[in-house]
Amino acid sequence: MMNLRPALKPVIACLACLAVAVPGIADDTYHDARMTMVKEIEDDVRRTSLALDRESLDSRVMDAMAAVPRHRLIPEDMRGSAYENRPLPIGHGQTISQPYIVAIMTDLLKTTPASRVLEVGTGSGYQAAILAELVGQVYTMEIIEPLGELARKNLADLGYRNIEVRIGDGYYGWEEQAPFDAIVVTAAASHIPPPLIEHLASGGRRMIPVGSRFMVQQLVLVEKDDEGQVTTRQILPVRFVPLTGSH
Repeated sequence: MMNLRPALKPVIACLACLAVAVPGIADDTYHDARMTMVKEIEDDVRRTSLALDRESLDSRVMDAMAAVPRHRLIPEDMRGSAYENRPLPIGHGQTISQPYIVAIMTDLLKTTPASRVLEVGTGSGYQAAILAELVGQVYTMEIIEPLGELARKNLADLGYRNIEVRIGDGYYGWEEQAPFDAIVVTAAASHIPPPLIEHLASGGRRMIPVGSRFMVQQLVLVEKDDEGQVTTRQILPVRFVPLTGSH
């Protein structure tokens, strides 16, 4: 990530540190495919710059996209497609989101290293892993128990210690840990769940796809100002699996 070349030994030492610090980076079998994915995300961002109101994403977000081993968070029979810039099935009628969408949702949250983030819809754990590279603590909820348990195991195996997984209906949020600096919902809802507005801290941001399975969904940015007033902005048309639960 750095271009400085003070001496050969310090550079080698620095690379060794990165291999320890970033989960999965020592496994470079997929390195070229991961870098190609990152380049495709950058190209897609430029193509949609008018909607996003930016030509490029935060470099910290792109570094996270380049670091997280997506192939370790999907079924083994899909690993040959792990770094294609598209959604992939992960079982139980669910998908892992397109990397471009993961990147822009993460970027628009505008997190800091001190942020506490709630994710609704753990799925494979990929979005949670991307967030964990950027923030202090990630709380993630999955209503489908086998998916949540598998994500918990895979994230722990990758060395993430700042992710807590709960099996439950994320529509109602995680009251014990609220408020959150940012919330990301990775399944489409017909409306913005009121509990998730309550659980968003003042000054916080939330990303959520809104719409039904058979109609155009919109990726919506929700912001709560310091006075608690909420505003929304549609970003892009998207397609997500529906948010499930008894609500």
